[in-house]
Amino acid sequence: MKRFIAFVLLASLAIAPLAQAAPKKITVKPMQLLTTIGIPDEVSGAVVSGKSIIIFGTKSLKAYARAIDVTGKELWNLSLDQSAASIATAAAVDSAGDIWIAGATPLATGLIAPTSTPSPLNPDSAAIPPAVFIGDLQAITIWKVSPTGTLIFTTTLPTSSVLFPTAITVDKNGASTVGIMATKNGNAGFLASADSAGAFSKLLQIGVSSTTADAVVRHADGTFTIAGSSSETLAGKKVVGTSDGILVKVSKILKIASVVRSSIAKGTRKWNSASSSLLLAGEVIAAGKTESAITKFSLTFVPAWTYRFNSTGPTLSASSNQAFFISTGAIAQLNWNPKMPTPLLLTFDSKGVITAADSGPIGQNEVLGLLISKELGVLALTSSAESVSIFTLLPR
Repeated sequence: MKRFIAFVLLASLAIAPLAQAAPKKITVKPMQLLTTIGIPDEVSGAVVSGKSIIIFGTKSLKAYARAIDVTGKELWNLSLDQSAASIATAAAVDSAGDIWIAGATPLATGLIAPTSTPSPLNPDSAAIPPAVFIGDLQAITIWKVSPTGTLIFTTTLPTSSVLFPTAITVDKNGASTVGIMATKNGNAGFLASADSAGAFSKLLQIGVSSTTADAVVRHADGTFTIAGSSSETLAGKKVVGTSDGILVKVSKILKIASVVRSSIAKGTRKWNSASSSLLLAGEVIAAGKTESAITKFSLTFVPAWTYRFNSTGPTLSASSNQAFFISTGAIAQLNWNPKMPTPLLLTFDSKGVITAADSGPIGQNEVLGLLISKELGVLALTSSAESVSIFTLLPR
């Protein structure tokens, strides 16, 4: 019997290391530079329409859009607005390939009486050309542009507040844009929607003093999900940290239906982006530490899985399985421990397991976009101090 027990013990010792063996770490592959598209002060972002990359932003005080092919060759260049000053800050592409660009323009004379309005706090630190008199930018503007660079229409919604659109989404019924608007007490978030012909509905203000709206999802049932941050009470939900990340459900009649807060004690949280499948990405700052937060939510705002990674903060998500940020530390699942802040794109499976990782070069200090298209695959936009670049993934 003792010999049998000894045999069992020896067998278990031989088997145990196999059962407890650590999973093989994922090798991080370098991304390939596709092209450089401009300087940071002039480029707000880019979208893909067919095989064209459409770059948008503000140059010489004017909102613009231009298209290039994958070699960087310019296909067209369009000045979006003839106002004294205008900005283009967000864009999306519809199923026909038309580009919807959101921005802000001065009020048309006589539409709304001028009011004394403070400048927006601009918590996103988004680039606005220093010569633009932002105190005049009180009209939400959407430009619809064809894939060949023809301006289809311009539609505006005048307001009494200085504002800054941060995101836009589009479907067959129209487009919705969210952003930040100045208030007498600070800043609030807003939601504004236009139908497919460009007619605006009323504007929904979210918060009164310290709220941002940074991402928006249009749902098939006519409701909306808005993500951002807030350090004030919303829909009866009080702030927990210094500032909380927020998920706001808005009904089809533009009423706030519910608010879910993501908080950290004595720190700040913010959701920077949200994909249509509610993969959210954002930033966490507490106790002198900065992290990227990535969470997959259900339609009822229940988290399915979540991660936090050391980073410089802002994080972007796309589709249901990819997130992009500037990494500053080791990640257990990867052969990865950057000595300098480095762009990192992670791919997850449906259960949240990391399945692939791709990196950009050192010296890129901000993530500007994460684009996924059938024609061009995955494109990642980053900004260095001198230029904005687009990277693509190497074949696996």
